[in-house]
Amino acid sequence: MKSYLEPEFIIERDDEKCTRCKICIEQCTYGVHYYNSKNNIVRSRDENCVNCHRCVVFCPTKAITIRRNPTQYTENWHWTKEVITDIKKQAETGRAILTGMGCDKPYYTYWDKILLNASQVTNPSIDPLREPIEIRTYLGAKPDKLELEMKNNDIELKTKLTPQLCAETPILFAAISLGAVNFNVHLALARAAAECGTFMNCGEGGLDKRLYQYGDHIIVQVASGRFGVSPEYLNAGAAIEIKIGQGAKPGIGGHLPGEKVTQEIAQTRMIPVGTDALSPAPHHDIYSIEDLRQLIYALKEATDYTKPVAVKIAAVHNCAAIASGMVRAGADIIVLDGIRGATGAAPKVIRDNVGIPIELALASVDQRLRDEGIRNKASIIVSGGIRNSADIVKAIALGADAVYIGTAALVAIGCTLCQKCYTGKCPWGIATTDPRIAERLDPDVATKRLVNLLQAWSIEIKEMLGAMGINAIESLRGNREQLRGVGLTETELKILGIKMAGE
Repeated sequence: MKSYLEPEFIIERDDEKCTRCKICIEQCTYGVHYYNSKNNIVRSRDENCVNCHRCVVFCPTKAITIRRNPTQYTENWHWTKEVITDIKKQAETGRAILTGMGCDKPYYTYWDKILLNASQVTNPSIDPLREPIEIRTYLGAKPDKLELEMKNNDIELKTKLTPQLCAETPILFAAISLGAVNFNVHLALARAAAECGTFMNCGEGGLDKRLYQYGDHIIVQVASGRFGVSPEYLNAGAAIEIKIGQGAKPGIGGHLPGEKVTQEIAQTRMIPVGTDALSPAPHHDIYSIEDLRQLIYALKEATDYTKPVAVKIAAVHNCAAIASGMVRAGADIIVLDGIRGATGAAPKVIRDNVGIPIELALASVDQRLRDEGIRNKASIIVSGGIRNSADIVKAIALGADAVYIGTAALVAIGCTLCQKCYTGKCPWGIATTDPRIAERLDPDVATKRLVNLLQAWSIEIKEMLGAMGINAIESLRGNREQLRGVGLTETELKILGIKMAGE
């Protein structure tokens, strides 16, 4: 059957610059470029291009340019080119359209409609180069009050504290499973987390035993598929996270295709080589808050009550009430993942239409826990499209204790968001388990780039805190007076708990 689909991108090659070195052919994992020996020329199959930019970056003479196909359908605001193309794809395949990464629609980003305050005359700003600004963050349940006592002329803490995660920066690496990415990516994330004094989340695919040495900086995940879960695994990490949902696909499970399940992946996930790894939509032992409580305390019991337990859910309409139940069930950390949360593979219709923006979910959850007097019983981590240090500062002012970054971390090591993670052909050696392609990612280089990113963002966080006259991140948490909205409705301002700019 002839395809009615047109190429999404057009490859333009300057034949005068092209030296026929064939590097573009070697670098492309999608079979876009090929050599015509008869005419001694390199050609392109435009229909295969995903705009990953690998050929552009590695072309030694800069002979290649990629541009979006300018051919347009008749203009129609309702029946857009994307809608028409999706219908044609499904008419030809009879399948759900898969995609990778997070929602790319323009109407779900509230960070850009929120502005930060700054100190001027009455409240002096702070110079972070000359005065200390504390961004260390403790994650876990906090007591209602602290009791002190005198012992041997020293003041000692009498109150027994629950286990805490101490992060030197409020930035953690989000859950990215082994299988969705390869071991080199996990190694780089673990090394960077250790070097920066923060944490990486290994995701639902288990933890390769070669990374146990970094366990003090790793959060291990327990998801519906229970891949790789064992007492040794649970005790290897610094904290445990129960994954109930994620922002890119709320309410549905996960699927790692069998072709990505290599010997290495199979051993870590505890499944046969080459078999599909299917995560059920629900945990089949969690159908109520009481069931969740039982699992939380089973995990605490299995680790001798030495590790905080987090529970992760997708940001949905009633997440405030759900979060309240999670805290009362014993969760030490609440993780909220918004509609822009990324993934290796998800049905496009789910990714783009299910869930709510993280900004609204965060504000509503933080306020609900405060209203119920239990905000100190759990920390809040948010994720789902955190792009820069300003997003982080705004998230903390809305009520978060810390953030997870996933897409930003992958971009730092080479990802160009071509959204084809599910194919396993990632030209940058990230979202692939093919050993030949995976070796393109040097874990030493990737670690350095991740460390640089966290250092740069941490510096900027201190700069913004100093501009607000705040010397500790604790003083910013939930301080919505430091925020103002622009271009928001009264309802949106009410949910976010902030005032309009100018008030």
